[in-house]
Amino acid sequence: MTVLLDGYARTMRSERYNAKEAEPKWRQVWNEHDLFATKNDDPRPKYYVLEMFPYPSGRIHMGHVRNYAMGDVVARYKRARGFNVLHPMGWDAFGMPAENAAMQNKVHPKEWTYANIASMRSQLQSMGLSLDWSREIATCDPAYYKHQQSMFVDFLKAGIVDRKTAKVNWDPVDQTVLANEQVIDGRGWRSGALVEQRELTQWFFKITDFAQDLSDKLDTLDRWPEKVRLMQRNWIGRSEGLLVRFALAPETTPNGDSELEIYTTRPDTLFGARFLALAPDHPLARSVAETNPELAAFIEECKRVGTAQEAIDKAEKLGFDTGIRAVHPFDPSWTLPVYVANFILMDYGTGAIFGCPAHDQRDLDFVNKYGLGNTPVVCPPGQDPATFTVTDTAYDGEGRMINSRFLDGMTIEAAKDEVARRLESETRHNRPVAERKVNFRLRDWGISRQRYWGCPIPIIHCDECGVVPVPKEQLPVVLPEDVSFDVPGNPLDRHPTWKHVSCPQCGGKARRETDTMDTFVDSSWYFARFTDPHLADAPTDPGVVDHWLPVDQYIGGIEHAILHLLYSRFFTRAMNQTGHSNVRDGEPFAGLFTQGMVVHETYKASDGTWVQPSEVRIESDGSQRRAVHVTTGAPVTIGSVEKMSKSKKNTVDPDDIIASYGADTARWFMLSDSPPERDVIWTEEGVQGAARFVQRVWRLVSEIAERSGAADGAAPTGPRGTAVRKAAHKALAAVGEDVERLRFNRCVAHLYELANALQEQINPTGPASEPGLAEAFREAGRIFVQLLAPMMPHLAEEAWQVLGQDGLVAQASWPKLDPSLLVEDTVTLPVQVNGKKRADVTVARDADQATIEATVLSLDAVQKAMEGKPARKFIVVPQRIVNVVV
Repeated sequence: MTVLLDGYARTMRSERYNAKEAEPKWRQVWNEHDLFATKNDDPRPKYYVLEMFPYPSGRIHMGHVRNYAMGDVVARYKRARGFNVLHPMGWDAFGMPAENAAMQNKVHPKEWTYANIASMRSQLQSMGLSLDWSREIATCDPAYYKHQQSMFVDFLKAGIVDRKTAKVNWDPVDQTVLANEQVIDGRGWRSGALVEQRELTQWFFKITDFAQDLSDKLDTLDRWPEKVRLMQRNWIGRSEGLLVRFALAPETTPNGDSELEIYTTRPDTLFGARFLALAPDHPLARSVAETNPELAAFIEECKRVGTAQEAIDKAEKLGFDTGIRAVHPFDPSWTLPVYVANFILMDYGTGAIFGCPAHDQRDLDFVNKYGLGNTPVVCPPGQDPATFTVTDTAYDGEGRMINSRFLDGMTIEAAKDEVARRLESETRHNRPVAERKVNFRLRDWGISRQRYWGCPIPIIHCDECGVVPVPKEQLPVVLPEDVSFDVPGNPLDRHPTWKHVSCPQCGGKARRETDTMDTFVDSSWYFARFTDPHLADAPTDPGVVDHWLPVDQYIGGIEHAILHLLYSRFFTRAMNQTGHSNVRDGEPFAGLFTQGMVVHETYKASDGTWVQPSEVRIESDGSQRRAVHVTTGAPVTIGSVEKMSKSKKNTVDPDDIIASYGADTARWFMLSDSPPERDVIWTEEGVQGAARFVQRVWRLVSEIAERSGAADGAAPTGPRGTAVRKAAHKALAAVGEDVERLRFNRCVAHLYELANALQEQINPTGPASEPGLAEAFREAGRIFVQLLAPMMPHLAEEAWQVLGQDGLVAQASWPKLDPSLLVEDTVTLPVQVNGKKRADVTVARDADQATIEATVLSLDAVQKAMEGKPARKFIVVPQRIVNVVV
């Protein structure tokens, strides 16, 4: 369908481009014709481009502008290339900020959320994004989370959901579980209360069932950044090691325990062992603590540290000697002390380790604190085994085994195999002392949250029947709206009626699950729902979702490199297993791009308070920049360039930029300033430069329209027409290649070059006209505007009309490249005299040997190097080099 602009007069050329008039006009035209609505039955090849959807905080920021501008360039370009493009938008709308707003502003989370959605939708629409708004979803809409609840029930039936007791961070004041990121220096981020570790019964998605596949398939994601794949690989943490059963000295165990299982990836270092350590919640530690009040107190103190690995790693390494002694598996006379240590996690391996301090920094810090000493067992290359020692820094590199009896002289890998072979062949109580095992750091995904503003977990608890899923015909389980946030804790727990229901199986009195789902669940399948968002009776249409997935290009911040992407990868696998999709390899995103942040200078007043950029005027005398307050004239200190944040007030409001300069200027600057994967420094000078280019484009297009007005279709034959066509097609090839590679700043550079080349031919130093020149300008002008269109779509529409083109540039097919125009007519060759370079020569690409020789001999530098001697031989390597032998 080609839009006919009935009712819209062709643009009258004016001296300056008026973004305030043009941009709303063209957005209205696009909207009236549903230009970006996508049909699932379109026969063209599909292309799915998606930016990570935003949380509706109330205002978009410049990071949003950059993120969505990048995605929009790809979407507009792919449409022009003939693809049926899906480019939807929605809202990640559940979460803590809405509850905080409810408490602070006495407003219901739903009201706060939907007001923010309306505001941000308007802001995003002002950017001119080619989004299919007919597919808009919000995760807090029951029409969305109904299907999330339905899939939960399916996952439960398929054995992908589990309910078990787990350790959590508990805020005793707010009476809720906190994520690891919400524990700051051991205290709740909002209440400031000392966090406790509690064991609560939680709902889990069994992501560990897919750990091997999630690890293996990372190798297939060749369009993901390597750093993201590495982060995911490390998070999954696949390791090959040995499960070793240490015998315990019976006279030292208070309750008759006979052995302790440990998992190690370094069995080669067993002869460097100095201690064993248990997690504070290891069953053996708990058993000993029952009769040891000091150990019980130590374990309680360990619970003051959050459950995050980072928090544990940063804490001082502390231990408690249980008095138990473990027997070394290769020497019955050698016993090792067993400690309870605050840096051991129960949910990794067996919750127990052996410590080889010479080759593990954490273990070394521990033994140095408690005076246990260390024995190096791996000697670095080039070191003398007799003198090699370890003091404050553990050695974890390659080398040969030392101080290890029968292992001495072996490589690390050979020693690992030998230890495994020997211990696997030994038995105790009719079981091998050791067995090889693959382990993962990845833990099951705990999705229970003691929060109101989240997706209700569709479970009913019955004293007679136990855990009963809500029947699908009763979904969605909708959040009650008559809730209060006057006291801490989950409002669903104290609601007078909502949680009281009849059991679907026996009809007796029962209770709803009052935990809601982790908001990461909401964002782990939204990309699949976008494929058919109005489907009423199922989460997805498998045929439709299989057509659209995987997302061809996903764009978002590096901060989501681990959890969101990992959970999404799990979800597509779970959906495949339960019949909601059949996505190839279970991978939701074929291509991933992580853009850099938007950063800005910071400013401080004399009293140390932060000052907003809009309140600052920058002055410069050419050698030094200084800042003053706009209203008071007082000096302002210019600080470091940092990520835009409300706390440091170094934010720029996109609405202000769009109001002052227009959306296209903001988009252009965001795309042009630096490579898209790097941070972009927002500067007023940069934005003003982008605004000047907008006006330059407008003047250039107007001049091209004048020069091409007399075009009669005659083929350009003169040098100027050829130069114009060459410049246009060179830019066409380069921009297409760089959009494909997401190198937007290079696309911008190509367009600057094209503008310069066209301007040079419009204002020539030679003859003003030649045959076919008008036709060359007509073609080049059309190409120029089409190359601009993905980046500055409003300006491009206005310019398209000035050039007298039909329809909309947003609907125009991508220009056809003429490869012959990319071939250069000349070639520059280095010239050597007796093997030493003396000059360069430019000749016709098809010049014969005689012409090349004559041209080379005419060069002063060559004549000087020949010193009047005749040339004995000319060696010409075609299009490579010329060598003159004298």
